[in-house]
Amino acid sequence: MRISRSIVFSASALGILLIAWPAHSQDVTVADVGRGFFQQYCSGCHGPEGKGDSPFAAYLKVPPPDLTMISKRRGGTFPETEVAEIIEGRRVLAGHGSREMPSWGLRFGETAPESPAKQASARGQVVVLVAYLRSIQQK
Repeated sequence: MRISRSIVFSASALGILLIAWPAHSQDVTVADVGRGFFQQYCSGCHGPEGKGDSPFAAYLKVPPPDLTMISKRRGGTFPETEVAEIIEGRRVLAGHGSREMPSWGLRFGETAPESPAKQASARGQVVVLVAYLRSIQQK
């Protein structure tokens, strides 16, 4: 499992990985698990490869960005904390007006039972999404 310390530290618990990890494969990475979450939650707007090209994108007020270009737009650095904050809903991008993207931190938390594990579960889902987005960055 390869993931940066800053993301692990910010996630406090990765119990969701243990639930989502396929038992039959030892070669699965955090990004692989994140790809599944991306397909389920994000591809409807951002497209199956994260390029902002889904058919639904044409109906949005603000077109979804090409998520494979995050690092390139940041001079070659992938801003893990900022990306996690955007996914969680704690950061709104300037110039976007109202927030069209769902606040996934809240949505992920809705699926877990009310307990201390609820917040850790939601953070784990954000962690795997961030790992996946890091993995699809164009060089």
